[in-house]
Formats: sequence, C-alpha cells, structure tokens
Amino acid sequence: MIFRCHPERSEGSSASREEISWSRRRVLRNARGGKLPDPLRAAAIAAAAGADGITAHLREDRRHIVDADIDGLMRELKIPLNFEMAATPEMVGIALKHRPHAACIVPEKREERTTEGGLDAAGQHNHLKPMVARLRDAGIRVSLFIEADPRQLEAAVTLGAPVVELHTGRYCELEGAAQKAELAKLQKGAALCARLGLECHMGHGLSYADVAPIAAIPEVRELNIGHFLVGEAIFVGLDSAIREMRRLMNAARAGVAA
Repeated sequence: MIFRCHPERSEGSSASREEISWSRRRVLRNARGGKLPDPLRAAAIAAAAGADGITAHLREDRRHIVDADIDGLMRELKIPLNFEMAATPEMVGIALKHRPHAACIVPEKREERTTEGGLDAAGQHNHLKPMVARLRDAGIRVSLFIEADPRQLEAAVTLGAPVVELHTGRYCELEGAAQKAELAKLQKGAALCARLGLECHMGHGLSYADVAPIAAIPEVRELNIGHFLVGEAIFVGLDSAIREMRRLMNAARAGVAA
C-alpha cells in the first residue's frame, strides 16, 4: 500500500497529500504465508499517523496483496482507498465490484520485482479508452501512472483520466546533476499537468532524503510512498516513520502558494 497526504487534511492548506502503499507489508506476509502482518491494522496506524489514503496494488499474480485484503480494506478503511491495477478485464471487474474512491492503472510485468516505469498511455490508447470509461462511469476516480512526458500527459487527457501520477523512480535513483535534470523534468511535467487540467500526483522510490524537492513542486497534490516507509518502520515503528515523512512534506510545502 501507499500513504497519501492531501492538502485539505494537512497542517497547511498548501501541503500535498500523502498516500501509503501497503504492497511491501504484504510481501512480508506472503513470503511466509498466514495472516500477519495484518493489513487492516497497518492501515489504521497509517490513518492515525496522518496518511490521507491507502493504495493497494492487487497484482495479477497476487504476490503483494490478495483479494481478501481488498474486501477487508473496503469494509473497514476510514480513509480513501486507491486501487492500483493492471489494465486487464479481470482487474476492471474487481474495481467495479468494490468501487473504491480511486483506481490507478499501472504497467505490470510478471518478471519485475516492482513497477519499473510509467504506463504507455499513448501507445495503448485504444486498449485503455474503454477501461477508463467504465471505471469513470462507475464513479471511480481514474489515474494513470506515467512518465513526465508531454506525449503521455496529452494521452491522459484524450483518455479522459482526470489524474496522473508521475513516476519518480528515476529521480530517486540518480545523484548530482543528473538528479537535478530529472527533477526539472518532473517540474515541467507538473506544470504541463496544470495547463492540461490534470491533477498531478507523484510517487515511486521516495524517501526522507529526496522527498522535499518533490513535495515543494506547487502543482503536486499527492505523493504515493510505501516501500521506504515500511523499511523505516522496522527501525522506528510505522507511526513514527509516517509522521516524520509528513513533517518533511509539510516543511517543504510551507512556502508554496495554495
């Protein structure tokens, strides 16, 4: 899952939202089998610590969460659920069954350890168009996980997706001048989102060390963070890990106009 931070729930009106990804916690459970760690307990801790929502990625191979987790989250979660999904008929059917607050369509390959890059929304336009329409018609807020590429952003508009999540994985992996160049690309992508009428989210790979420049981008309304927080929770606990991330995000947004 991913923790989301939303401006309207934060300490300042301009702060971005934080959403927690629970996928890594589920990997820990699924590596051994059984029911622990309990995703519902983790989601409750996240909400109390300041997360604005939970993202749950139900992969086709069920290596992260499983169907019963979605059932439980929809039944008990008090903050919005973002259902992360591949663009397949099976996943569309599950989303339509549960009708979560939002659904984020991501690329998915069985051989990958985690999502490795953005969805090719432009190249898969005809495949994605009817899926986006069905989800939207059901009242589900659709987002697309894409690169900060003008061609992909323009495709999101033609597909009718009101939200995009820009991939920050490459930014997190780079250092020095190369990282600054990638940050500039994300900043330009966020500005283009605003011009196109898209709500801009960002996520993938973010940590305490690199979240501030992303949170400070004025157009960004939501950050999706999971893997780092679950790892940090081993040392300081989940509540403390989330609260520190929230503090860093709010500090970065302090000078950003609402």
